[in-house]
Amino acid sequence: MIPRFPVYVFDVDGTLMDSAADICGAVSTVLAGTSRPDVPFEYLRGYIGRHFIDLFSDLFPETPVRELEALIPQYRTAYLARDHASTTVFPYVRDVLATLPGRKSTATTKGTPTTRLVLERFGLLPFFDHVQGTDGFPAKPAPDVLFRTLEVFGVAPKDCLFVGDAAPDMEAGRRAGMKTCGVLYGYGNREEMARWEPDYWIEDIRELLPGWPRQVPWHR
Repeated sequence: MIPRFPVYVFDVDGTLMDSAADICGAVSTVLAGTSRPDVPFEYLRGYIGRHFIDLFSDLFPETPVRELEALIPQYRTAYLARDHASTTVFPYVRDVLATLPGRKSTATTKGTPTTRLVLERFGLLPFFDHVQGTDGFPAKPAPDVLFRTLEVFGVAPKDCLFVGDAAPDMEAGRRAGMKTCGVLYGYGNREEMARWEPDYWIEDIRELLPGWPRQVPWHR
């Protein structure tokens, strides 16, 4: 059983939302104009949660980073153009966010304005006391995005549980001094996540609720 925490911090893509089709679709749109137009979906999905420079550097190892950075605005344009048409909220996420005690924040590689728009679009924004994206500082696995939430809430790392679905989430949580919870229904590789020894694992987001399981016929 997972104990109650004063603060819960959530990754977004692969943890709250099934957004792989839109993210990978936008990346494929960008790659269509390069020498690597046929990168498989499964390969791209494995990079969700990491900075796109990691992906582009692995695909184009001979290309200078400054040139690869030009692909990121192209991705953002393609992503917004898809209008989240293939994105859904994972089962029970709304119910859990509405029921889970404690303050809630996000820690995502998306920028904060985009994160707020996405959460609002899918009806999740009212459940968050703070929304934090990656704004001009190092992305996960660096812990900076988590430190911002600690500063806003004025709490200690030990008071927070960081919930994410990928190895960069678990590493960032460890480096920030937070307890971590690995999500097994998302996009990350379990073995890579396990290297960072998450404090908890869940296969269903309802496992975050104090006293779960409960005999409640929640809708999906």
